[in-house]
Amino acid sequence: MSIFLRISELLARTSCSALSTLVEAVRTAFQGDPQLRKRVAFSIAIIALSAKMAKADGIVTANEIRAFHEIFSVPPGEMRNVMRLYDLAKKDVAGFEAYAGQMAGLCGSGHANCPMLEDILDGLFHIAKADGVLHEREDTFLARVAEIFSVSESRFATIRARHAAGGKADPYILLGVDPEMPFPEIKRRYRQLVMESHPDRLLARGVPAEFLALANARLAAINAAFEQIEKGWLPA
Repeated sequence: MSIFLRISELLARTSCSALSTLVEAVRTAFQGDPQLRKRVAFSIAIIALSAKMAKADGIVTANEIRAFHEIFSVPPGEMRNVMRLYDLAKKDVAGFEAYAGQMAGLCGSGHANCPMLEDILDGLFHIAKADGVLHEREDTFLARVAEIFSVSESRFATIRARHAAGGKADPYILLGVDPEMPFPEIKRRYRQLVMESHPDRLLARGVPAEFLALANARLAAINAAFEQIEKGWLPA
């Protein structure tokens, strides 16, 4: 059964009109299966927080909808369930901060720089940059979500750099390394990031198979940054 059918069943079972009710339903409905709970919670977090971000930005563009489809492998017959959750999140009067805090508790490890919460941020950045520009309100929204998720400023900068328009990010920031580091250390860091971004690693920590396009996009950005450094990229 796909993760989106699980969400559809949960929506039907809870008959909820508030996002917070749905979050609590996830916590109790999948108590006996922590991995399934993580996968469902991750999916809900991406869909609902992207809706909250669109509400904060004030507009949803066709590009953002396309980006939504790029990172979500949603069967055509199940898209209506995704949009039902998306609309629920947009209409919910509760602010995004309270909801982000709930999702941090549901998806996170309880430690700073939790990889799964960083994966959620990565997906949100992918959607935000879809129209070619990361708007100020979106950037502010994502920075606040990162703060609630206990993602450090340096880790946030690394995630943000992966989504710089036109591939113009500082490759050292993208890899989270210092330009003064010896090249062998930079190479070790690069290999570590590649390993951490492998689809199998994402699956193991609870990212649903329907979202593994995130891993491919991340690996492409990491590889491009390392290639720049290897060719002698110099900061401006």
